[in-house]
Amino acid sequence: MANWRLSAIQLCSTPAPEQNLAAVARYLQQLQQQFRDGLPHLVALPECFAVFGGGEGLQLQYQAPLGQGLIQQRCAALAQQFGVYLLAGSLPTSSPDPKRFSASSLLFGPDGGLLADYQKLHLFDVELSDSTGSYRESASTYAGEKISLVQLPQLKLGLSICYDVRFPGLMQALASRGMQVLTVPSAFTRVTGEAHWHTLLKARAIENQCFVLAPNQTGVHANGRETYGHSLIVDPWGRVLADAGNAEGWVSAQIDVTECARLQQKMPLAHHNRFYSELKP
Repeated sequence: MANWRLSAIQLCSTPAPEQNLAAVARYLQQLQQQFRDGLPHLVALPECFAVFGGGEGLQLQYQAPLGQGLIQQRCAALAQQFGVYLLAGSLPTSSPDPKRFSASSLLFGPDGGLLADYQKLHLFDVELSDSTGSYRESASTYAGEKISLVQLPQLKLGLSICYDVRFPGLMQALASRGMQVLTVPSAFTRVTGEAHWHTLLKARAIENQCFVLAPNQTGVHANGRETYGHSLIVDPWGRVLADAGNAEGWVSAQIDVTECARLQQKMPLAHHNRFYSELKP
């Protein structure tokens, strides 16, 4: 057995990093007090957890190179303080284009070290019938160019961000490299969330035979944007282990990573997939 604890923190983030980071610290303390089982603990934060609802110019203002800047330093300190693997869902980091930032998902270890980074590959340029209407993420965000699979103790972790979940080829590529847990930190809108959130996340778990850890933003933000909440933890059979509903807070589940291999032996999708050879590294 390879037991882990997975937790998702759900926020209604504001334009003020200090306020958002204080909320993260408060929920991490609650998780520490609640769970003293000694299991390795992966805690995931939503997309744009530190700066949200203040316009893309504010994101650009807080960008910093990897390993630098106030937000990254605080995340590293929180991971070390609470002894967890902390996935900083997405935050702005420097890109090759001075007018755009990279939306980066960063994984910090229990010692505070930066273990992995991933830059959002698929950018949200869509029209919706909601209070925002038009989304043009590519105007301020520089698209990533790599996939990220992280080897942790007895666990292979795949990184993605929000809109990526609609592109199953990314997850299939991660699965072909042995992914057992997929993280999908998000700021899914209320409209798209009500229609697709549960369906997409359960599908990605089922077809890749992996656990999915998906923290989401919730509520109405400073710029009027509405997000869906319902942070989820899903198992490889598509069962929802935890659903955060609409309120800020956290959800958690204990998992056995070897469940992935047992299911893959009983239903060998990778072996049956006639396109699998094209995905192998």
